[in-house]
Amino acid sequence: MERTALRGKVAVVTGGGNGIGAASARRLSADGARVVVVDIDGEAAAAVAESLPGEAVAVTADVAEEADVDTYVRAAVDAFGHIDLHHLNAGIFGTFEALPDITVEDFDRVSAVNLRGPFLGLRAAFRRYAEQGTGGAIVLTASIASLRGSADLLPYQATKHGVVGLVHGAAMYGAPRGVRVNGVAPGLVPTGLFDSAGSSSGTGSDMAQRATTTPMRRMGTVDEIAGTIAFLMGEDSGYVTGEIIAADGGASAVNTVRPSGGAGAWTPENPS
Repeated sequence: MERTALRGKVAVVTGGGNGIGAASARRLSADGARVVVVDIDGEAAAAVAESLPGEAVAVTADVAEEADVDTYVRAAVDAFGHIDLHHLNAGIFGTFEALPDITVEDFDRVSAVNLRGPFLGLRAAFRRYAEQGTGGAIVLTASIASLRGSADLLPYQATKHGVVGLVHGAAMYGAPRGVRVNGVAPGLVPTGLFDSAGSSSGTGSDMAQRATTTPMRRMGTVDEIAGTIAFLMGEDSGYVTGEIIAADGGASAVNTVRPSGGAGAWTPENPS
């Protein structure tokens, strides 16, 4: 059966050239939206846009740069006349170094993409909605790292915690203006972000094994995350705003001090 839930809508997807962003673009297009695929890799964005079942355009842009954010908004309006939906998804993992070895440059680079990027996207979205005199829906890609702590990927973890703050603040601002803002927090989902991470523990190389510790005992898929995003964009979530929806196989619900949650897995002899 043909999906029509988003027919007539225009959706911007950042980081749309691969991974969750590409899956989101595919799902939103399949649901009837016209899609603007934004990525710093222009060739990847173009390939995704060309593959979509509905109308789509590709824009090369760095989400951490104000001028580039203005560029993708202008391109969307030039192509389709307005914007209804924003999936602010672009992000990077950054360094896997331990805390004492993280450089300021590494921290700032991750912060620019993962925190300044969605801030700029939110600001541009609200400016556009005000100019149009319309409401809309915005989804930010958070992470299981937004909800829990670990001793690695610290810049990524800190910025993804910051994304939750952006969601909450923007939702409060947007609600009386007819704009809903939510976040999706994926758990272990294999994407191209892991391709350059090497083979050390905590990267893509051992993800399948780590996923067996989740209640669902498996990794997720980008299409499953895209389904959650489509729900948050559509009318079925019309009374949902300011929420972070965990799509993580139940990982964030685990009580680690209970035996079934892994209590005792860390021992004095093997504390890490």
